Amino acid sequence: MKKILEHIIRLRNPRFRFDPDVTLYMIVSLFINKSFYLLRGWKMLLKGKKPKNLLLGKHVRFFNLPRIEWGRWNKLEDYVYISALGKGKVSLGDNVGIGAFSRLIISTSFDNLGSFIKIGNNVGIGEFAYLGGAGGLEIGDDCIVGQYLSCHPENHNYSDSKELIRHQGTNRKGIKIGKNCWIGSKVTVLDGVQIGDNCIIAAGAVVTKSMPANSIIGGVPAKVIKKRGEG
Repeated sequence: MKKILEHIIRLRNPRFRFDPDVTLYMIVSLFINKSFYLLRGWKMLLKGKKPKNLLLGKHVRFFNLPRIEWGRWNKLEDYVYISALGKGKVSLGDNVGIGAFSRLIISTSFDNLGSFIKIGNNVGIGEFAYLGGAGGLEIGDDCIVGQYLSCHPENHNYSDSKELIRHQGTNRKGIKIGKNCWIGSKVTVLDGVQIGDNCIIAAGAVVTKSMPANSIIGGVPAKVIKKRGEG
């Protein structure tokens, strides 16, 4: 069974190998668990969507399903919520994993629709992420992301001190994260930020401005600590 399951997992992750200390009990438990994930994914046929080997945890929910698209072997863990209320789509590439209790939401209001959320191939995002798409959010291929990532491509206007902030509207520039980035847990990325390819962002960083490729980034507000390959 170990070899069979390893072969199946390699369809999604070609470099996967079981650790030598993995027991038969662990393997059987994994097989049963992921079988239920796959069966839930096939229910998408009843909603007119091709599953493409979609793996669904318990209580995964979608809003505006016609504007949600995914590639092959996506995995959405328990209680993930995806809302495509917006002008564009929520688009997930191949081999995307979204951790439990995460939320991907283009818009929260029907009177000011947001743009889109696009996640590339081979992206893994940890639990409790909040990914907004009001001004557009793009995450490139092969990114690995820790728990509690927070992306907010929108800001409130507040210039009129005599008017309620909530009545002054918003402005949007969008967020773009490049390919092959490693983002630690509890990172926050604010509107207007572009992060270049191959960057590393330390846990807890608050990224308020754009960062060049091949940077190691950390702090509040975040700054470039050094370039990759230095020292």
